[in-house]
Amino acid sequence: MYTVMGITGRVGGVIGHDLLTAGLPLRAIVQDPVKSSRWATLGGEIAVAENGDVDALTNAFRGSEAVFVMLPPNADPEPDFSHARYLIDAIVKALDATRPKRVVCLSSIGADSDVPSLLTALRMFETALLSLHLPVTFLRPAWLMENFSWDIAPARERGEFPSYLAPVDRALPMVSTNDVGHFAARAMQEDVSDVRIWEIEGPERYSPDDIAAALARALVRDVRAEAVPRAGWDPLFRAQGMRNPVPRIQMLDAFNDGTFRFRDDGSHTLRGEVTLLEAIAALVRET
Repeated sequence: MYTVMGITGRVGGVIGHDLLTAGLPLRAIVQDPVKSSRWATLGGEIAVAENGDVDALTNAFRGSEAVFVMLPPNADPEPDFSHARYLIDAIVKALDATRPKRVVCLSSIGADSDVPSLLTALRMFETALLSLHLPVTFLRPAWLMENFSWDIAPARERGEFPSYLAPVDRALPMVSTNDVGHFAARAMQEDVSDVRIWEIEGPERYSPDDIAAALARALVRDVRAEAVPRAGWDPLFRAQGMRNPVPRIQMLDAFNDGTFRFRDDGSHTLRGEVTLLEAIAALVRET
């Protein structure tokens, strides 16, 4: 059995389809069995488990050849990351009780850094999983192209792409969630006995100016990238409803100053196939 957390998300959905295409038995962990019934229609087994429910996760992981685990995104964590700790503890206890042959964990570029940021939760996650002494593959993808879904509205309405990545002409590693999902499904199928780290990026590196150009092409209108002034981030994020914007700001700073980077500047990264233009065009079609 190949068990997948987060199967209703972008990465998890790709994993599920890849595993079924390969003819492998899929167990889809869902929180709402009604909304997720299509996985049963496609031939998967459904396991209902809330994030943080140790008993339900244990039942879902039981008898698994491989398990894909992840934390739900949280851009506004508590200062002590208490909720992330709660979720991590539940996953670790469930894995320890079931001892699958291998684990694949969705992490991120920057999770190996001890610089405090939004990615501290993933650093904690990796550390906790290592304590189990199970074969585990940590996926550390670059900045996800699908993060730019939030930027389609201002680009369409005003021709603006307000960028927190700066300077706007500096290229950074980026990758599509489709490629991450394909690599995750591959990792779940490989017979390994140790700990692996897979750093993943797309076919090229892209700058905010490149993102603006991709938005312009997909929307068929002029779009201009402009860096959002650093001094205005905190009040802006708080006005948007964030209670604790500090970790997000720390993360953005670490991307902008080069703290978050791949080992050996990415000379050993796995390269996906989806281009930025393809990813942005797909996002525009969704809206």
